[in-house]
Amino acid sequence: MSSPQESAASILKKIGGVKPRAALILGSGLGALADQLMENPTIIAYQDIPGFPQTTVQGHHGEMWFGDIQGVPVVCLRGRFHYYESGEFTKVTHFIRTLKALGCEQLLMTNAAGSMHVDRPPGDIMLMTDHINFMGSNPLIGPNDNDIGDRFFSVNDIYNKTMREVFVNVAKEKHIKLHQGVYVAVTGPNYETPAEIRMFKQWGGDAVGMSTVPEALLAQHCGMKVGVLSQITNLAAGLSETPPSHEEVLLCAKEAAVKMVALFQGYFEAL
Repeated sequence: MSSPQESAASILKKIGGVKPRAALILGSGLGALADQLMENPTIIAYQDIPGFPQTTVQGHHGEMWFGDIQGVPVVCLRGRFHYYESGEFTKVTHFIRTLKALGCEQLLMTNAAGSMHVDRPPGDIMLMTDHINFMGSNPLIGPNDNDIGDRFFSVNDIYNKTMREVFVNVAKEKHIKLHQGVYVAVTGPNYETPAEIRMFKQWGGDAVGMSTVPEALLAQHCGMKVGVLSQITNLAAGLSETPPSHEEVLLCAKEAAVKMVALFQGYFEAL
């Protein structure tokens, strides 16, 4: 596999050397946001980037879209990598460090999440304020590269307070209900049991999903600021008579995309 720096160099040649200021990773069913946020983007398939990993999950297309959002140069990534796809974090690590090598200063993400509160139903959006890593592992285990980041680093403000404040203000201006809360990351690929959801709620969790936290840790380690919006696509196990399904997740994410578009447009306009 090529290094992140080599992947980034190949990408920059394809886009004429214009470095994006921010990266936007789009979660399950939310890939269409790129089309609504960008006009006339330059599109590069992951498979056309030397050494770049490939996505395998339905709803994750595997494309980089380069263009402007409200005048800010951004790369939108349609498709992410999950721990459950391989049982390792190599792909995620390469992915995030390539974004850093491209020049991205901020990492914004979306994800599909199950709500642990019946009064936060599918269709609502949650701004992540913190996380609980229940994946049983960490992408930074192993030798540390001091040129990328410190061996031991703080995650007190991993979901950047200033970025969160911008989203809160945009939501108020656009009259969009925006919850705030703690995301619990699990490995998947199965959904959680009702007993696990009861435990997570006692721990202080508000939503649960199978992504985001590894990317956030890697981004914080290499000096990128992080902001995340969780699309509530289902009620977590035990809170609904209907068991969660991936089809439900994709459908709900597609229907609620308009609110996500408005929030990101407002965010980048504020930059």
